[in-house]
Amino acid sequence: MTNSPHSSAASPSCRIDWRPSGVAWGVLLALGLLAGLSMLVSDLPRACAWPAALIAPAWGAWLARRERRRPTIRLFWRTDGVLFVDGEHVRCARLQWRGPIAFLAWDGADGRRRRLAAWPDTLPAARRRELRLAAAAAEAAHPPARMAP
Repeated sequence: MTNSPHSSAASPSCRIDWRPSGVAWGVLLALGLLAGLSMLVSDLPRACAWPAALIAPAWGAWLARRERRRPTIRLFWRTDGVLFVDGEHVRCARLQWRGPIAFLAWDGADGRRRRLAAWPDTLPAARRRELRLAAAAAEAAHPPARMAP
C-alpha cells in the first residue's frame, strides 16, 4: 500500500498533562447527596440520622472541591522508559487500566507511594493510546528480575 504510514521501531516520548476530572468531582457530589438521603431512609434513630444526613452532602462537597482544585500534573515518559512527574525522576512507576480509566502509581523522591487516576474526560482516546505505548516501552526497557525456580 502506498498510502500506509511507516511505523517506527522505537515509540516516541510521551508528554501528558494529567488534570483533575470533572466526572470524578460530579460523582463525589452525587455520592454525598445519596449518602445523606440513605441516612434518612435507614433504620438509624432520627437523632443520629438527621445530623448524618446533613454532614454527608457537606463531606461530599468538600471532597469534590478538593478534587477539582488539584493541580495539573505534567508527565514525561522518555523513549528509554524513564518517567518524570513534574520534572522529578520517579522510580517503580506502574500503569494499570480498568476499562477506560488509567491508574498510575509510583514511588516519590521522599519514598511515599503516589497515585493518579485518569478518567476518560481527562485523557482523550489518542492520549490514552500514547500513554499505553509509553508504558509498554518502559516495561520492555526495564524487564522485571526473574527468580530461579
